[in-house]
Amino acid sequence: MSLQWNDAPLNLEPYWMPFTANRQFKAAPRLLVSAQGMHFTDIDGRQILDGTAGLWCVNAGHNRKPITEAIQRQAGTLDYAPPFQMGHPEAFVAAEKLVQMAPKGLTRAFFTNSGSESADTALKMALAFHRMRGDVHRVKLLGRERGYHGVNFGGIAVGGIAGNRKLFGTGLAGVDHIGHTHDPARNAFSQGEPEHGGVEMANAVEARMLALHDPSTVAAIIVEPVAGSTGVLVPPKGYLKRLREICDKHGILLIFDEVITGFGRLGRAWAADRFEVTPDIVTCAKGLSNGAVPMGAVLVKENIYQGFMEAAAAGAIEFPHGYTYSGHPLAAAAASATLDLYREDGLFERAAALEHYWQEAAHSLRGLPHVKDVRNLGLVAGIELESIPGQVGKRAFSAFLQAFEQGVLIRVTGDIIALSPPLIIEKAHIDQLFGTLQQILGRLE
Repeated sequence: MSLQWNDAPLNLEPYWMPFTANRQFKAAPRLLVSAQGMHFTDIDGRQILDGTAGLWCVNAGHNRKPITEAIQRQAGTLDYAPPFQMGHPEAFVAAEKLVQMAPKGLTRAFFTNSGSESADTALKMALAFHRMRGDVHRVKLLGRERGYHGVNFGGIAVGGIAGNRKLFGTGLAGVDHIGHTHDPARNAFSQGEPEHGGVEMANAVEARMLALHDPSTVAAIIVEPVAGSTGVLVPPKGYLKRLREICDKHGILLIFDEVITGFGRLGRAWAADRFEVTPDIVTCAKGLSNGAVPMGAVLVKENIYQGFMEAAAAGAIEFPHGYTYSGHPLAAAAASATLDLYREDGLFERAAALEHYWQEAAHSLRGLPHVKDVRNLGLVAGIELESIPGQVGKRAFSAFLQAFEQGVLIRVTGDIIALSPPLIIEKAHIDQLFGTLQQILGRLE
């Protein structure tokens, strides 16, 4: 296929694209060239309604002027500053704004560049924290089946999506997985939090997994409050509170991966706030900088930070970990402006106010051909389709392609359609999004 961009031929071959069927894409590319508000514009000039906030990250909408202006100012002032044994003001400003928004009790922020880096950083913090306290037997990490914590070796180890690690060998030792929270037999088509099995599922962690490993050897349990990348799995009522109690009982750190659920996705700043459960560590990224510049962070309770400070010798580096671009000046400026925008525009409250309308629109798809479940919480929804025998994922990908042709961007994982729009979405956009899906699903083979 011959493509032109900026009056020159566009060669697609050199770029090895991530999480993409490269040969398929390059035979029929879908290229986005600009964005504003709720819409992308593709290379053919078509407007594409963004039903996924980019990749769960553009929570404040595209190309917001306060964010782009902050990045431009910073780029013209300080392009880069080394983060090791040095600092720059914007990183400290962004960290202060972030911890002011953080769940109560999480008072320190460590900057990374992505959710994957945040997950690995949190796992290292958990292991090191116990070791510094002399609790050297706590070396095991528990993730959850169907969990997603990025694509670095730590993240894929504790993650519970087998396809993300089957090509890469054994990964980390000392890792196991608790059960997922999806119970379609009892909770299909739940509106909001499912009713059945929450405490029961959490108790199984103690009865089965901790009994198997001995809780005194477990450093941390990491979970997504709502599993996103695996297809929007909302935990049943009581699950996270009971999991918190179990971790407290056995001295295990509880890590919430809020890369997707953070920054208003569930109608509150954090899932921790929505579920009224405070973890020991929170990982975040995506919405932290509205997707404008790559950035992630790990938030920790004060006792964890002080544990590192007290255990290290005077003058020593307390936590030998970090990245060349930790707290990058442009990323810090973007994050600071983004956090201000969330507050000034009341976007988290806006998401909460739209939740019922969004829920009704999502569940209007019930009864359409091949729709086996619909689930939702906040401004996120998952529509699970029956798979074609022997061709898992083909039906949902067909819906994705048809939606794009009709000017709507959705995301699919397997045969699950996942929707997570920018928080600036209007009711008319919700109508367009789900109306388009109704048409497509009504005739989908």
